Amino acid sequence: MICPKCHSSNVVKNGSIHNHKPKFSCKDCGRQFIEKPENRIPQEKKDLIDKLLLERIPLAGIARVAGVSERWLQGYVNRKYQEVPQQVDVQKKPKGTLTIQCDEMWSFVGNKKKKQWVWLAIDKGTGEVVGVFVGDRSQKGAQGLWDSLPPVYRQCAVCHTDFWEAYQVIFPTKRHRAVGKETGLTNKIERFNCTLRQRVSRLVRRTLSFSKKIENHIGAIWYFVHHYNKTLSIATA
Repeated sequence: MICPKCHSSNVVKNGSIHNHKPKFSCKDCGRQFIEKPENRIPQEKKDLIDKLLLERIPLAGIARVAGVSERWLQGYVNRKYQEVPQQVDVQKKPKGTLTIQCDEMWSFVGNKKKKQWVWLAIDKGTGEVVGVFVGDRSQKGAQGLWDSLPPVYRQCAVCHTDFWEAYQVIFPTKRHRAVGKETGLTNKIERFNCTLRQRVSRLVRRTLSFSKKIENHIGAIWYFVHHYNKTLSIATA
């Protein structure tokens, strides 16, 4: 028997796993393994999990529905969120009159004292999410949102925001419009904020499903944003 990690032959038996298949341990590196491991989670079940991650269901609930262990599911989610691209993929836009609506919503990681603000921008015309940044509610957060916008929006889009002062410092004065909710000029982004809270369990105001890792918190938000934009492009195709 050869260790799959360090390729040492200094290997001994170390009990068995749940289906009585013998387990081995490497005395050189400490790796525990079984001979000829099988992928016991079929792709169909992984596809189901991918869909469930887009709904307001905690990981424990997904594990129960899919019939997998919470430990395996947590590892699967960690890997999946690490691979999610953290940049928007939107339809090609011609330079011209573009309008975006921007807003920020609070969330938290670990506990409610550790707030993380989700900064978002949406294209008024297409409804696509065109900017995302997760950070604090400061000029740094506004700058992160601005930097996340595709170049065509940074070059020529008119930006409707609330009166939060960080926008006024970072966004170009000539194209920035601070407006109140009564104008209806930020209604699309406010509606999307509601959608995001309803679909991503980590963002529900009163929840036990909050993120414990900032990486997974950001990954879950980006994962839903990519899905949301894709459904818009399919609907308009």
